[in-house]
Amino acid sequence: MALYHMLSNIKNAQKVKRAFFFQKRKKLCEQVLDLLWNEGYILGYQISYKNSPKIKIFLKYSKGKPAIKIIKAFSKPGKRIYYSLSQLWKINSNVSFLVFSTNKGIKTLDECKRFKIGGEPLFMIS
Repeated sequence: MALYHMLSNIKNAQKVKRAFFFQKRKKLCEQVLDLLWNEGYILGYQISYKNSPKIKIFLKYSKGKPAIKIIKAFSKPGKRIYYSLSQLWKINSNVSFLVFSTNKGIKTLDECKRFKIGGEPLFMIS
């Protein structure tokens, strides 16, 4: 639930052009923020001190436009979806950035294909 709350906060904060916002600290959220930072969708995040309950997330803009245009959640707590490896190869990875929850942790679509593992699609960014 915290992940979907964070995604909603990112979308809403970028609509009102905030430079940063605070989010409750969760391990899953930190893993997703690492992926977003590595792919260049956010400027970064900061945990002010050890065991802090909050994360400060810095949003990225280019020429006044948000770096993240669309965030769409696929699998939700009420309706889980799982993709096998053969289904993953049918997805075009050039169109958008997909994030999966796998038994090896949070991975992108390209990493899932490289490591040959399926999983649950969490969300898509374009």
